[in-house]
Amino acid sequence: MGWIKRVKFIVLLFVILSLVEVGGKNAYANEETLIPMGHSISIKMDLTGVFVANDLMLQNEEWLKAGDFIEKVNGSAIHNLTGFEAILEKTNAAESLMLGLSRNGQTFEVASDYEAVKRFLPFLKDRTEGTGTLTYVDPKKKVYGALGHQIIDSSFKSPPSFKEGTIHLSAIEQIRKSSPGNPGYKISTVVKDTEALGTIEKNIVYGIFGTWHETESNLLSKPLQIMKKDEIKAGKAEIFTTVEGTEVESFTIDITSVEEDQFHITLTDPRLLEKTGGILQGMSGSPVIQEGKFAGAITHMFVDEPEKGAALFLETMRDEQ
Repeated sequence: MGWIKRVKFIVLLFVILSLVEVGGKNAYANEETLIPMGHSISIKMDLTGVFVANDLMLQNEEWLKAGDFIEKVNGSAIHNLTGFEAILEKTNAAESLMLGLSRNGQTFEVASDYEAVKRFLPFLKDRTEGTGTLTYVDPKKKVYGALGHQIIDSSFKSPPSFKEGTIHLSAIEQIRKSSPGNPGYKISTVVKDTEALGTIEKNIVYGIFGTWHETESNLLSKPLQIMKKDEIKAGKAEIFTTVEGTEVESFTIDITSVEEDQFHITLTDPRLLEKTGGILQGMSGSPVIQEGKFAGAITHMFVDEPEKGAALFLETMRDEQ
């Protein structure tokens, strides 16, 4: 992507609802419409196995590296942390353990004593979690799109290998404001941990996508027409996002330039700037609306100028679903 300024750039990854009745069936008749959302979501992805989250030194200066996949313990295949811990419980503390690992496609074994393995247990993971923003729902196809960019696991520095995932409605409890050079973030909690808004089926460069659960149809508002790329222009617009509780609010912005594969925005709403100091981590996916049409989703911020950022065209995001 070509940026208009040579400034430090950050992807809005992990810091890790305006409740309006849905219109009648005719509201979804136009296939070129989607429902803009803006709700804060908690993202949970169950990994394909047990991974090492940090570089760890065993005895004899043997190292495990972040991203190593632990396939076996003493010859027994493991699929999650529960299985790993079950093997440890059955192991005598005086015994040594043989770990079967995979790194960059190469398999190898490492021997370790029981106590060393117990010490690094907190640095293993079988799940990735984070916070983002739900972009749209297509009630006709029963699918959703969120984030506008790919999830990159902070431990692995790469997209996580996952077997299944879910998104959940979350409530914003606190805001850590952005300032030049210091990206802010949302602090949130899951509203209903046992009830997912949808499943995660794709994690690609243009966002996460999956099946929408109709049981949460009360969160939906009326659909908007998808704005074509060549219709988007510099000028006034608005974003839908959540900065307190679960309420989606509208805030004014300026679209400052439109490029081939993205457009740039500046937050102008004094209420939002007072509350957040600029774009926040966790705001990725916030819908952008211009002239009553659904234009795109915020995806990035400029670290040195946190009130400024970039957005993905909704057409692009929808077409890659």
